Amino acid sequence: MKIKTFKKIVISRTDSIGDVALTLPLAGILREKYPDAHIVFLGNTYTKPVIECVNSIDEVWCWADIQAMGLQQQVFWLKEQNVDVFIHVFPRKELAKLAKKAGIAHRIGTLHRLFHLFNCNHRTNFSRKKSDLHEAQLNTKLLKPLGLLHDFSLSELAQYAQLRTVNTLDDELKSLIDSKKKQVILHPKSKGSAIEWGVDKFIALAASLPADKYQVFFSGTQEESAFFSSKLPDAENIIDLSGKMTLEQLIAFIGRCHILVAASTGPLHIAGLSNIKTIGLFSEQRPLHPGRWMPLGKRVKIITQEPTAQSSSLLNISVERVKGEILAL
Repeated sequence: MKIKTFKKIVISRTDSIGDVALTLPLAGILREKYPDAHIVFLGNTYTKPVIECVNSIDEVWCWADIQAMGLQQQVFWLKEQNVDVFIHVFPRKELAKLAKKAGIAHRIGTLHRLFHLFNCNHRTNFSRKKSDLHEAQLNTKLLKPLGLLHDFSLSELAQYAQLRTVNTLDDELKSLIDSKKKQVILHPKSKGSAIEWGVDKFIALAASLPADKYQVFFSGTQEESAFFSSKLPDAENIIDLSGKMTLEQLIAFIGRCHILVAASTGPLHIAGLSNIKTIGLFSEQRPLHPGRWMPLGKRVKIITQEPTAQSSSLLNISVERVKGEILAL
């Protein structure tokens, strides 16, 4: 592609929070390369609050809003947006076809999707499945047709995707924070996105932290809350916030705390990009290993399952190892 100045660029990633978080650096890279471009991120409705925290993104589109239109209306609407470049980070056949029908000049996708062969005029050749690169690094390979050939380090990518401070924390949540203690968020569940540590170990960790020095907040969705809320110790410093916060509130609350502990799930990535101490619990098993999915951020600590651990549905990591990382802050 002959390099030029583009007026509008769309980054499309319509899957989960963690996947979106590891795609956000593309916006910062593109902003640096094309400072006058209007950068759009196309995501899901529920990931919108995370995307809106990135200063380099000018506009957010929600896939559900586009889906609600009829096909002809979709084509007409997208033509009206005057997009120069459409980057398919998450491959979706409907969007690949739509971008072509709308006459977008530069449509970028991977070579390994058959529908991209017919709908993308710039196709990059790399394999996610077989690569040793991190997911965020793999995403940057889609920028090659735009002349961006740099091999980015994880620390560089983290700088391109810092989340701005969210000040929408309501008074009720603010009142829970004791300024004389350190705040620790424990997020026990992962909605099936990771091998989990186990609710019982999270509860044991919470109970083991000195009550005079630490506040422990349990987070999770309303659905996830059913797995652990009734099991939490009746202690003044252990507070259950599961099912009680919107994603906007969770982002703001994470930014006010000191530490978050979780397996590979959305809040872990939010914490990493919020520059709080982020303790990620991982297996070395491919393709779920931290080399591929660890969160971006300069204060990230990864704890992996002991090499001698037997195969299990839960991570075999001791409570003492995780506690030690918390106390080391």
